[in-house]
Amino acid sequence: MGMHSDDRQAGGACGEGAKGAEVRPGNSHPEGAHPLTVLSRPPSLTPLLAVGALRSPFKRPAATADFSRTRLVLPGLRVDLARLAAYERVCGFPTGEDALPVTYPHVLGFPLAMSLMSGRDFPLPLLGLVHTSIEITRYRELAATGEYELSVYVDGLAPHRRGTEAAVVTELRVGEEVVWESVSTYLARHRTTETDRERARERHEPLPGVDEWRLAGDIGRRYAAASGDRNPIHLYPLTARLFGFPRAIAHGMWTAARCLAAHGTPQAVLVRAEFRAPVLLPGTVTYASNGERFELCGGDRVHVTGGVHPLT
Repeated sequence: MGMHSDDRQAGGACGEGAKGAEVRPGNSHPEGAHPLTVLSRPPSLTPLLAVGALRSPFKRPAATADFSRTRLVLPGLRVDLARLAAYERVCGFPTGEDALPVTYPHVLGFPLAMSLMSGRDFPLPLLGLVHTSIEITRYRELAATGEYELSVYVDGLAPHRRGTEAAVVTELRVGEEVVWESVSTYLARHRTTETDRERARERHEPLPGVDEWRLAGDIGRRYAAASGDRNPIHLYPLTARLFGFPRAIAHGMWTAARCLAAHGTPQAVLVRAEFRAPVLLPGTVTYASNGERFELCGGDRVHVTGGVHPLT
């Protein structure tokens, strides 16, 4: 999971009486089914993590559970260019261009997503929640110096062979125009009645290797500094072992961003990435690509699969 606040001062938690938040019963955007909570500043992530962790043992995840339909909106968003440059460097994107990397709006929107997912009315426990996939649509190039409206909402819950999955939608607008949007899925693992058919994974031929990357043990800390995501599983072996990992693991969104930086993306594009297995740090992985498809592997283990599809 990822965290970030932009160049304005981060404020308190939103969604539950956040300071500077205005609740509107309606929605001026076409998606009028979601009541709006308009924020005057980004939420602060540290208290959201703490509250979400404390509430986690009391959550009872189920695909049929009720959840908040609230859309959190942050208008007048401007990007912190120094933090953007740090993000570009750690992910391998070119620096100094007046254009946002295709994955960067996800980083901007994650504090709002965390505000929703740490709330009392979100049925999945924040502790142990796994980011399983992301689908990004960028309709045109986004200026790094532009001003945007950011919004995030939970679109629904669905059964998964390992538990319950939530879909979280993030949108970036210029005026009324959606210029970037994503759907992320987050999995809460629990006992299910999966069938053999549901257990079978899609099989495909491995892609040809393009490059081998040796990943340093501090990748998680460097990405955390650039993105704001300081989840302890990504930082040090000791803190990762507290959550069942033998050593720190790379952020899923770092692996996707690093692959997309290597692959390249057109200005108008649909990107999909599925996070299949954690990448242990330090480690060695192989970036593979063929046409629109890419993947990241370690030996016979596939960590990330995805595709880059130009919009026509």
